[in-house]
Amino acid sequence: MTRSNAIGRLRRMELLAVQLKQNGHCTIEDLARMHQVSPRTIARDIALMREQGMQIDADRGRGGGVRLDRRWGVGRINLDYAEAVDLLISIAVAEQMNSPIFLAGLGSVRRQLAASFSPEKRDRIDALKSRILIGVTASTYVQASFNSPSERVVRTLHQAFVDLETLDIDYEREDGEASKRKIEPHYMLLKYPVWYVVAWDHLKDAARTFRCDRINAARRSGITFRLRPQRYFAPLQDGDAPPM
Repeated sequence: MTRSNAIGRLRRMELLAVQLKQNGHCTIEDLARMHQVSPRTIARDIALMREQGMQIDADRGRGGGVRLDRRWGVGRINLDYAEAVDLLISIAVAEQMNSPIFLAGLGSVRRQLAASFSPEKRDRIDALKSRILIGVTASTYVQASFNSPSERVVRTLHQAFVDLETLDIDYEREDGEASKRKIEPHYMLLKYPVWYVVAWDHLKDAARTFRCDRINAARRSGITFRLRPQRYFAPLQDGDAPPM
């Protein structure tokens, strides 16, 4: 087994332990579909997990499920780089919102996570954090029309933001007018609970803001961009200026 395959298997087994403990009852076929591997591969993983001492029970018969004893501790959480970056940025957002509840230990968590990265990666994370802005809470008028953006759009926007990649989007304005745009996602702005992307709009050749929940579709272009000077975006960073 190659090193990359071994790492992938270990990661899959960590996720399996969490799923078997949380869901209570999963079939081998369900788990195989979730992880995009064969049922035989999942069966081998579970056999190895049992050898490691995990208390995994199985129902007999066709369609029987497997489960991990809920009293069994899954152990330490092992995050990959992308997950750790997301968590660090989420902590930074929470800290910027200055909520007094449940935030006492965030500084310690943030420092422990940051210490696990090389100086180069910490610099990259700091650069990302500087591009995430916290504004005032959205007005009741805006909140009344807010809907959670689709998971597919969120994933695509997230990756393009991190990788400095141009996006092709289908956007619907408040008045219902639809348009196709090519944008460079320079900043993300939260006016709780609404997220905006502050971007360079190639159609208008100017800086514009786009409400993330009004992006109906997003496609990565494969074309990267360089960050433009912050002064181009400063007038839009309160999130009030609509796209044009």
